[in-house]
Amino acid sequence: MSDEVNDNLILVSGVSTTGKSRSLKNLKPQEGVMYLNCGAGKKLPFPNKFETFVITDPYQVYEAFDHAAANPDLYHTIVIDSLTFLMDMFESMYVLTAADTRTAWGGYQQFFKTLMQDKVAKAEVDVIFTAHTLAQYNEEQMVMENKVPVKGSLKSNGIEAYFSVVVSTKKMKLKDLEKFQNDLLHITEDDEDVGFKYVFQTRLTKDTVNERIRAPEGTWARNETYIDNDVALVLQRIRDWE
Repeated sequence: MSDEVNDNLILVSGVSTTGKSRSLKNLKPQEGVMYLNCGAGKKLPFPNKFETFVITDPYQVYEAFDHAAANPDLYHTIVIDSLTFLMDMFESMYVLTAADTRTAWGGYQQFFKTLMQDKVAKAEVDVIFTAHTLAQYNEEQMVMENKVPVKGSLKSNGIEAYFSVVVSTKKMKLKDLEKFQNDLLHITEDDEDVGFKYVFQTRLTKDTVNERIRAPEGTWARNETYIDNDVALVLQRIRDWE
């Protein structure tokens, strides 16, 4: 049994247009970021010098991790944007077209497990996944849950179970952020002009108990429940916490 683990592994989850991709802007140096675009080549919302690879076959993600491992001086971070699109791609290419869909769903599960338990766990770089969330009804607990949708047997535990740090992107009214002042939350003039801010939520609140935000105990103070949507801040906090 391997004891290898990637301590700098983050899942940035959230509904569409709440700043998931935008949160990557401050990764530095940009030249050392391998950006795996799983969204049909959709452009990032900011100019960048990331080394971008457009993923057209899910197994190319394996190859990307192998390439990074073989060239340790070239990369400090791998970004998979997004995990949702990646798993949808696998379903379209390898499940829906299979003669034996039961076996193919097993391949769907194993693809993800190998990615996380082998490629990601052994990676000696920071690894950041983005993923879309969806509100779904949990019949057993009779509550609405906001989580990353996934199919097959992976649905039982959920994608989030593979991550120790999960932050959620939110669009928040400025008045709702007033009691969360902290050194990682900056209200800009642009925010004041529109009356809201795109943020990361780092801790659960009474209104979000059915979301899957998580972090090791003590990572975030209560007033840091909301911070700038900047994944570089999250990486720095993980390093400081360690």
